[in-house]
Amino acid sequence: MTRALPVPRRLPLAGSLTALVLASGLLPAPAAAQSLYMPRDIRNAVEHHTRTLTGVPGPAYWQNHARYTITVTALPPDPRISGTERITYFNDSPDTLPALVIKLFQNDHLPEAPRDGGTAAGSLTSGEHIDAFSVNGRPQPWGAAAPGRGGRRFRFRLFTEQVVRLPAPLLPHDSVDLAFTWHYDVPRRATRAGMIDSTTYFLAYFYPRVAVFDDVDGWDLMEHVGHEFYSDFNDYDVSVQVPPGFLVWGTGTLTDPAADLAPGYLKRYEASLEADSVIHVATAPELKRGGVTTDHPLDVWRFTARDVPDMAFGLSDHYDWDASSVVVDPATGRRASVQAAYNDTASDWHHMVAFGRQALYWFSRDWPGVPYPYEKTTEFQGGAGMEYPMMANDAAYPDTDFSRLVADHEIAHTYMPFYMGTDETRYAFMDEGWATTFEYLINVFNKGQAYEDAFYKRFRVNGWIHNPSPLSDLPIITPSDALTGVSYGDNAYGKASLGYLAVKDLLGDKLFRECLHAYMQRWHGKHPSPWDFFYTFDDVSGQNLDWFWKDWFMSDDYIDLAIGRVRRTGGGYTVPISNVGGMDAPVDVVLRFSDNTTDTLRETPAIWRADQSRTSVTVRTRKTLESVTLDGGIWVDADTTNDTWTAR
Repeated sequence: MTRALPVPRRLPLAGSLTALVLASGLLPAPAAAQSLYMPRDIRNAVEHHTRTLTGVPGPAYWQNHARYTITVTALPPDPRISGTERITYFNDSPDTLPALVIKLFQNDHLPEAPRDGGTAAGSLTSGEHIDAFSVNGRPQPWGAAAPGRGGRRFRFRLFTEQVVRLPAPLLPHDSVDLAFTWHYDVPRRATRAGMIDSTTYFLAYFYPRVAVFDDVDGWDLMEHVGHEFYSDFNDYDVSVQVPPGFLVWGTGTLTDPAADLAPGYLKRYEASLEADSVIHVATAPELKRGGVTTDHPLDVWRFTARDVPDMAFGLSDHYDWDASSVVVDPATGRRASVQAAYNDTASDWHHMVAFGRQALYWFSRDWPGVPYPYEKTTEFQGGAGMEYPMMANDAAYPDTDFSRLVADHEIAHTYMPFYMGTDETRYAFMDEGWATTFEYLINVFNKGQAYEDAFYKRFRVNGWIHNPSPLSDLPIITPSDALTGVSYGDNAYGKASLGYLAVKDLLGDKLFRECLHAYMQRWHGKHPSPWDFFYTFDDVSGQNLDWFWKDWFMSDDYIDLAIGRVRRTGGGYTVPISNVGGMDAPVDVVLRFSDNTTDTLRETPAIWRADQSRTSVTVRTRKTLESVTLDGGIWVDADTTNDTWTAR
């Protein structure tokens, strides 16, 4: 069960302050009564001015954050990972916190931990072990659950989080220092993290962290069962200790590369930060010969980052290291580094830096058209197809085009959820749907419309639209933590992406871009909800799009259009179309005339604005129609047997 202990206080602003804020224009006047479904937690946030009905963060909006200083040690082939850390946690909320929730994601690997499906024996471990814990410098016992709601103790075991009672409550706008010593065994079968081979590890979700406490639901008590994550924006200072001869790649700035790399290799690395060509910083044969890294009993690779939701690291003593850079902000000339770490036998990975450069360039200029916000991206060959801030853990594939698509998808996640801070655990469509949309748009650019449309339909759409199971028709807004299997995949990826592309079709590229940029400007570095997205698009477009949001994101509709009997009229023809499935999809009306000529009328979702069950298209022509066919393109029709009318 998600969200508990405690619920945020709901103290309204004083009447005089409310009037003052309204008069100043800082708090937009409430919009007309909204017909969208709004859960009670969002309604509560709106009423107490942390959210608004225009999609602008409210004047009372707040969010907590922390500073992490971590030292982690990995000594391959020993699976033991050990670490120490200090967390300074800042309570920027109006609530007094008697307890904190600590996330221990490595406990997902316990044999008895809940999960959506089966797992291999190599993925199981004894979990994360807290060897010492202190609060404000005073040692504290570890392991006793704090009281739950209403003072009662939890009747169930929590695996990937621990509720910790503080010696003294944490007051609003105060901070607390936590210290941990901990260890765990890296899973021998790597998934999102783990042992890639005996001397190649990927470290993710490896450290104890404070869970999100937000203005909508309070504490995030989501039990991690294979879904994704929700994190605050924090500052990190992480030192990764490894034996000599190991390279480390990770989130953030490598603060002192001269302390880690021998002079010749340091020169290559530094050159790559300004290079347009691919530089081989180090190769597997060079690592085997030795002399790539500095000579210490343990090498310490230190990385720092500000305002990021997480850190992840890869390490190896035999991976190739390629690097280059690309200008991501033409206004300032700012460059971002693009790096790849991989096994030399993976032929597709020899192209990975080039793929990454093109992705950063295109995403920064085209869609979403926001300069890549970080200093670098590193693609690390693992096996998960999983994103992290400035990092991705991707597999190797025989099909290089597919390798590129996966890399594009994971890099696209930079914007959602990392730049935007969305809750992946509850509303996965807010990041996976967007990453799938950007993946589609960049692949249209790379491979052409026909190629990508065919691929997108096969890979992202057909599984949903041709599956009559009610699990496939659950509303996209259904909380992701309640979904598994096909229903999760459909709602998080393909259906959501089709919805975003449909509103792009509805508004046109120019207005859609204005709405998207406004949403990203308002909410980057914060925690937007789906309603913040919906209301922002309404506000910026100047349109009430409730009919569209309700149908695409809050209904069990699907795509199935049917053509009726075409009638001749004085100026041409009337083509009736029924919306059998109910989904407000765009459609091409393909006309074939008796003289063997054809024409296509493009109809956006706007045709369903007035009546979502039926509409008609007027064809103005003096020619004689022989047939009319409905073609949804990537908005695949569930039943094509009623998509064509032929003149008798």
